[in-house]
Amino acid sequence: MSETGGGIANVKPLAQAKEQRAWYFYDWANSAFATTVSGVLFGPYLIAIAEEAAVGDRVSVLGLSVAPGALPAYVITFSTLVSALILPVLGAVADRTSRKKDLLAGFAWSGAFFAGLLFFMTGDNWQFGAITFILANLCFAASAVVNDSILPIISTESDRDRVSSRGWAYGYAGGGLLLALNFVLVSFHDTFGLTEGMAVRISLLSAAVWWAAFTFIPFRGLQNHQPVDVEQVEGGVLQRSFGQLWITLKELRNYPVALTFLLAYLFFNDGIQTVISQASVYGVEELGFPQGTMLGVYLLVQFVAVGGALLFGRIAATRGAKNTILGGLGIWMLIVTAGLFIPEKSLVPLLLLGAAIGLVLGGTQALARSYFSLLIPRGKEAEFFSFYHAMERGTSWFGTLVFGLVYTFTGSYRPAIFALIIFFVVGGLLLMRVDTAKGIRDAGNDVPAVI
Repeated sequence: MSETGGGIANVKPLAQAKEQRAWYFYDWANSAFATTVSGVLFGPYLIAIAEEAAVGDRVSVLGLSVAPGALPAYVITFSTLVSALILPVLGAVADRTSRKKDLLAGFAWSGAFFAGLLFFMTGDNWQFGAITFILANLCFAASAVVNDSILPIISTESDRDRVSSRGWAYGYAGGGLLLALNFVLVSFHDTFGLTEGMAVRISLLSAAVWWAAFTFIPFRGLQNHQPVDVEQVEGGVLQRSFGQLWITLKELRNYPVALTFLLAYLFFNDGIQTVISQASVYGVEELGFPQGTMLGVYLLVQFVAVGGALLFGRIAATRGAKNTILGGLGIWMLIVTAGLFIPEKSLVPLLLLGAAIGLVLGGTQALARSYFSLLIPRGKEAEFFSFYHAMERGTSWFGTLVFGLVYTFTGSYRPAIFALIIFFVVGGLLLMRVDTAKGIRDAGNDVPAVI
């Protein structure tokens, strides 16, 4: 153990390592919702429930006639728009409190509660499922803001890519493990004496229980840290938070590199999120695979993504996060192009596509998180990460909307998937304009040896 100048042991690295290990487990916990619910089961099951209520192959959504096949995209669109309005205020609140881990757990357990209510989506009551999913997804987004804001507190600039990538790897491992259990349950539901619908409902419930249970690890292992460099604003908690938010909004022009990256991120991440949320619908409705097969493909994606996240973290250590992300975006372009040509009910090409998605999925997202953390000032981590998630969600409606509209006009999910290539092209071009070293200096952070 190293010694400081006064002969006192420097225990900060040990304390950070302990918190990092606890922090990894929130990715492990919430990935159950991201995979089993959002990624695989909710969309197709919502369509099946909505089809029971459909009249002339249409259901009414706020007075509009919508095809059941497009309903999941529209539900996600609405959820992301609402969260985009809420998250910046949440970020300002989180930066003013020393109780970040309590906020994290509170949002996680609330989200798990609403996710658990999906068990009761039966018959033709698709509206109940849509509302509870929206509430669960809002809590999921809020917890992600707080969780990401903890990353700069428990890691140094030079260590951040590794820590973020390892967190994503834990997430894909945890989500994949639960998905494996649900794959068995849904695929062999007859063996367990269950209908397919009941097997899906139990799987949805299992994700909620998993999310809630494993959140206890970061809740117990993380420490609450005092906020730093907080703006002095008068009033109560909410009034002070709005005041700090207003100050930060005025100061954003002082961080042009961070803003450029946010613009790039909102495009390429929009493409990623839309592929993730609509892939199961594409596989079931367009390619003709049963739910069990798509669960198996997602299982493949999850476990490949564990290695992909760790691999991208190692590549970033020598090539820099920006260049590594750009390479990943090139692979994403190939993936959505391949979606045009996969033959119906052809399993091998589907598995190859799933492996490619797994390779780049965790890596691009993990490095985007750690890369952005270098471009934001200390003391405003939650606020800037709230913009990060709000801009992501404020435009994620565009990806799902484009997907839904292309499907509505063409009647095929193939051109809908391919249309997402524009998000990766524009995001990559904007990312190429980001001056990493200048952005780190503007934020007042230390410049790592490799950027």
